[in-house]
Amino acid sequence: MIELINVEKYFKKPIRGKGVWGMFKTLFSRKHTLVKAVDGVSFTVGDGEAVGYIGANGAGKSTTIKMMSGILTPTRGEILIDGKRPYKSRERNAVLKTIGVVFGQKTQLWYDLPLTETYDLLRYIYDVPEADYKRRIGELTELLDMKPFMDAPVRTLSLGQRMRADLAAAMLHNPKTLFLDEPTIGLDVLVKRKLIEAINELKNQYHTTLILTTHAMSDIELLCDRVIVLDAGKILFDGSLEKVRHMFGDKRNVTIQTPAPIDVSAVVDKYEIENVSTDGDGLLTTFTIDAQKLKIDVLLDVLLKSYKVVDIKLSETGIEQVVEKIYADVKSDDDAAIEAEGGAQA
Repeated sequence: MIELINVEKYFKKPIRGKGVWGMFKTLFSRKHTLVKAVDGVSFTVGDGEAVGYIGANGAGKSTTIKMMSGILTPTRGEILIDGKRPYKSRERNAVLKTIGVVFGQKTQLWYDLPLTETYDLLRYIYDVPEADYKRRIGELTELLDMKPFMDAPVRTLSLGQRMRADLAAAMLHNPKTLFLDEPTIGLDVLVKRKLIEAINELKNQYHTTLILTTHAMSDIELLCDRVIVLDAGKILFDGSLEKVRHMFGDKRNVTIQTPAPIDVSAVVDKYEIENVSTDGDGLLTTFTIDAQKLKIDVLLDVLLKSYKVVDIKLSETGIEQVVEKIYADVKSDDDAAIEAEGGAQA
């Protein structure tokens, strides 16, 4: 079980003067401001649970992951992984043997070594019995389709290959909990899908507790059944994925390119379109819909029959839009509570 109790994290930010001289003086100055990256975060994650930990850039997601994995120490509050604090030296090793971590923009692999030698080193680091190691590496190699590049140096791997290799490294010691921080960042659609499928299979097969940060709602939908939304270091929402869908709907964007500006009134009047926007010259038109109310194939059929379409692009709701919607709902509830309290006092 993972427990976070009123966790806060501050960082010191040097106060920099103007110009080159001001930058130079900053090197010898002790003046700084405190930036609160995580602000009173509390939640509990049960064994085998899969949680999407989402928010806009700078919300504090990665900082929280680094504290849970023992890389950073909380300024205030407490983090417990099965009753142990990962940032305490006496408890750290016991925690590290039960967790795996994958950072999308960093790797734990040795750059110049072949994968086979890297995994051999990790086996000794995590003290994995030889029989368990052979069985485990065989399963991971097959599941993640790594056989073609197992003898290749890490520096020669593509991004997709490296991400699969990093996932295998994180799962090599059969961790009870897996932290994934932007694991699909920069991957193309096919590689991303294969990686997500592999993570899902590993999670289900080994009943692994999963904490995932990502900017792709599709990753959350495929892997998680609970969502925690963070904004400016504070939790705005903690609930089921179904509740997020109910609050926000299944928003999709359908963008069409036409050789000339178009009149969209006929389509908008007839179908349930939530928003329509165009670019500067009117040649790109984006229709935002709730896919639970209007099927994409129905809209595409109408658009292709109504207009001369040069190109089509489909996109899903971004994390930022989800956070904005939840933030707006939370603020609306707070404003209503303040009004009600004011009326009661009057």
